[in-house]
Amino acid sequence: VEPVQGDVGRAVYVKVDMNRQHELSNRYNVRSMPTFVFLVGGKKVNMFSGAGEQQLRQFATDAIIKSEAANVMIRTEELVRYYKEVDPEKEEKSVVEIAEKCASLTKGNKSKMCVGAAAGQLARKLKKKYSSAPELEKRFLPQEKTEDAETSSGSAGAKKGGKADKPNLQLATLEQLQEELEKRLDEIREKEEEEAEDDESEFAHSWTKGDFPERITIVGGGPAGLAAALYAARAGLAPLIVAPPIGGQLQGKGVDVENYPGVAADTGPGLVAKMREQAANAGALFEADTVTSIEEGRKGILRITTETGTVVETHAVVVATGADSRWLEVPGEYEMRGGGVSSCATCDGAAFFDKDVVVVGGGDTAMEEALVLARTSKSVTVVHRRDSFRASSVLAQRVLEHDKISVRWNATLTEIIGEDAPPDEDAAPVTDADAAPQKIVTGVVLTDVASGKHSKLPVAAVFVAIGHVPHTKFLEGVVAFQETHAGYVQTVGVSTATSRAGIFAAGDVSDPTYRQAVTSAGSGAAAALDAERWLSENGLGNEAAEFEAELLREMMEDMPDDGDGYNAYEDGGSDVAKGRKESSAADVPAAEEEAPEAKGPVDEEDDENIEL
Repeated sequence: VEPVQGDVGRAVYVKVDMNRQHELSNRYNVRSMPTFVFLVGGKKVNMFSGAGEQQLRQFATDAIIKSEAANVMIRTEELVRYYKEVDPEKEEKSVVEIAEKCASLTKGNKSKMCVGAAAGQLARKLKKKYSSAPELEKRFLPQEKTEDAETSSGSAGAKKGGKADKPNLQLATLEQLQEELEKRLDEIREKEEEEAEDDESEFAHSWTKGDFPERITIVGGGPAGLAAALYAARAGLAPLIVAPPIGGQLQGKGVDVENYPGVAADTGPGLVAKMREQAANAGALFEADTVTSIEEGRKGILRITTETGTVVETHAVVVATGADSRWLEVPGEYEMRGGGVSSCATCDGAAFFDKDVVVVGGGDTAMEEALVLARTSKSVTVVHRRDSFRASSVLAQRVLEHDKISVRWNATLTEIIGEDAPPDEDAAPVTDADAAPQKIVTGVVLTDVASGKHSKLPVAAVFVAIGHVPHTKFLEGVVAFQETHAGYVQTVGVSTATSRAGIFAAGDVSDPTYRQAVTSAGSGAAAALDAERWLSENGLGNEAAEFEAELLREMMEDMPDDGDGYNAYEDGGSDVAKGRKESSAADVPAAEEEAPEAKGPVDEEDDENIEL
């Protein structure tokens, strides 16, 4: 960031550790590191993940332009003066009403003046109508440097010089030496962390667009997508994986993965990291982005478009985008996401240490969430609408036997109760006038399925674990979907092929029944095999290599065949250059005996052979 920050300037850069600020992470939907969020006046105007310098420059410049455009105001006195010049008949009362209406368009405007975008828009309209505009003033002016700031700047300059703030180690006390040692160790750690982040970002963007379409592109970075990438890479197809670097649902599993063959004790993120490394070592390329559409391109080639505007042309596509969390759609749920409502206990559970929480659901996901929360929460209440769990017996038994977990059978959560979050004295003031105050969860309303009676349960957080919705919206109108399971892709027979030739589906996008990491990985391998077979049947090979071979062939054909071409044997003065056969091992002694008689001049017949 630093070199770009120095070039762009005029913006405030704030570094936030999202591992500790879970509420901010949820509020701004941060799912990978690094993520840059650009805010103007407290409002999010742009956002991207990765370490692209060009994007950072572009979005920072755009944000600065927007902030400068909004940093204007029109005083009421100036508006009155202006109307007296351009429209003397207009009453002052009406002019004041215009100024008040302009001021009301900016929410949270305590100055009661016409400011920001509303002021700019009013000035443009008046100029269009009267050929001139009222004078716009700067709403905020740069702060002048105080003596303290100058002193600080001088100290910084001395530091840059190299000796002003460095202690004399020979005269330092033991405490000063320890302090200096800790300081330098911290600098080394920070540098190592930054280098590790840079390496990770390069790994996430290892793909460079070429002159020819990709043979196979995999959309999705979970077990299905990574298994497909591994098989395709080992087949020599050089697959491209387009997916956010979050590894699907398995990435959010904080509990150990105990039902994946060959994995004895590893977490979801650890398993995904190993899958990514294995696929990369086999030759897979990665592009950290989110696919927004797939459409027909030229000559039957598929065009994939991403959120950042990147276009990937490819012959075959394996869709392995998994599924998104399903929400309850009850009052209070949307408003309090980031304030106690979550779908990931691993992500947000630590924020509710020693507090009462609720988990909604009855499947494996709900059981895993409850077990994770039981480690840190005061109590966990599992709310299920039936009288028995749908989860596997092993997980269900662990939940029922846990002393911190209780179950509310035959009940549904019908409302989430909350209140405005208390002000944080240490936090910076909120400048977004349009943003509603963050609400936090204080309780839930539960409804008995049989009697319909309502009851309140005081809790600090609600974790929703009622299933997932396949992430297939970008495929609408492209492939056929299952009739009995909305959103799930329909495959042909027992294969992974879809209704559109060249597009294959793997993992949860086409599996409404099992939805397991191991079955997803298996279907990913099958999709890669199906795609490889389809490419071979349609004669779609390595176009770059074929182009080079064809170009070489044409160059060879264009070379003149005049009989005077280069003869490698001629350089060595061998017998072949003289028209004689190469001697075999058996002929060597005889050749040595005839050598003394061969000292005379070359005869005419040999001369002709040499000419040839």
